[in-house]
Amino acid sequence: MASKEVLIEIQDASVRFNIASERIDNLKEYFIKLVKKELMFQEFLALKNICFQVRKGESWGIIGTNGSGKSTLLKLICGILKPFQGEVSVQGVIAPLIELGAGFDGDLTARENIFLNGAVLGYSKKYMQKHFEEIVEFAELKDFLDMPIKNYSSGMSARLGFSIATIVKPDILIVDEVLSVGDYAFQQKCEKRMKEMLKAGTTLLYVSHAIESVENLCKNVIWLEKGRIKQSGTAEKVCQDYIEQLK
Repeated sequence: MASKEVLIEIQDASVRFNIASERIDNLKEYFIKLVKKELMFQEFLALKNICFQVRKGESWGIIGTNGSGKSTLLKLICGILKPFQGEVSVQGVIAPLIELGAGFDGDLTARENIFLNGAVLGYSKKYMQKHFEEIVEFAELKDFLDMPIKNYSSGMSARLGFSIATIVKPDILIVDEVLSVGDYAFQQKCEKRMKEMLKAGTTLLYVSHAIESVENLCKNVIWLEKGRIKQSGTAEKVCQDYIEQLK
């Protein structure tokens, strides 16, 4: 039996940020120092020598304490960040849920933002019109459609973003902690949809501090610590070891 197609392959990838080593209080001072080449930066590697593969239909949880590099890894896979060294290869259509409000315009209504966010994700206006009622029904926001997004709570924004991103079955669904702002009932509703998508062949990358949720959704887990992969394997084993260390 042939092995499943590799959708994500990361080979020895590192991500570097430059952090200013001195405080600059205004934009004018920044540009003066930039022109004079007086800006001093400290190099910071947010990810270090990351190597792993994700095959079609697999579910991977990514765990670790704050600052371990989880969100940076997802942004690397989505193409938002480029590797300082190493290679990243991704095949297929990605539906990313990385930051609340990404793809939304706060001054537009939810109704308008559904079409805007759909366009950002590559969906046609005709397609969004066809699935408009389904999106609204899942998000449970029918009474708030003509309210500007800036007046939405973080939980309401997450509902709408998740509903739009999962209206089709992408090759890869990436979810980064955004569901934690929603109420328990909606979290369960989202988990049910993600399980349905997994059964249909979607590949899942899921970041959450809720270890129980990670174990419920994911068969495999990567544990990041200070930008490196500390452990990788089955969800049961890695999550158990992670909890033991936290204790």
